[in-house]
Amino acid sequence: MPLSRALLAALAGAELAYPSVPRRHQPQATGAVVGLMLATSAAEAVEARGVLRAVALLGSAGAVGFGAELVGTATGVPFGRYRYTDRLGRRIRGVPIAAAAAWAMMARSAWTVGGLLSSRRLPRVALSSAALCAWDVFLDPRMVREGYWEWERPGRYEGVPLSNYIGWLLTGGLAFSAWTVIDGERPASQKDDGALALYVWTWAAETLANAVVWRRTPVALCGGAAMGAPALPALVARLRTARA
Repeated sequence: MPLSRALLAALAGAELAYPSVPRRHQPQATGAVVGLMLATSAAEAVEARGVLRAVALLGSAGAVGFGAELVGTATGVPFGRYRYTDRLGRRIRGVPIAAAAAWAMMARSAWTVGGLLSSRRLPRVALSSAALCAWDVFLDPRMVREGYWEWERPGRYEGVPLSNYIGWLLTGGLAFSAWTVIDGERPASQKDDGALALYVWTWAAETLANAVVWRRTPVALCGGAAMGAPALPALVARLRTARA
């Protein structure tokens, strides 16, 4: 069994157990889930692209995302004004080091989804950015609710302002523009099935958890629709190519 599949199974188990973790242990549990998701994505990237390109892909996504967070917390651009609390551990200029992992760990999955929807450079960058941003429709409400960061001017959607998602689209667009050089214009293929599986699992698990466990119906509906919009067509496209 490829390492990425074993890690994905471990990640699924950790995410299923997360809702039962007492609040006082949530930062540690969050760190464990982030670590497992990053490890899963890294293992999949190495299997699909080799060590050097995998490091370049995930490293650039983490660097671009972390840089955007540094600018964002200092100026309010491009996400809006917010601040991190100390619940995510060590920080650099107010931004937790773990924030870099958050940008890197779903980037490969979003890039694969975008590649299944379009093989052309600009559409793929835009679609990949939208797929990555869609994940944050689930992520940000929970992180705000659990006290990991705070918005100066809370928005209407679970306290998250619209500017946050504009920032995610812009930051994702910058990272994936770099990926068109690092990864080239190769279409998504069987080698990328692990990345697609991580995206589809995240979409299904987050939708179910918000609907049934946390009973956050608006998040389940909005996040489910946001991630499902690229996930379902990408899955259908992959199945079609597998049958061809």
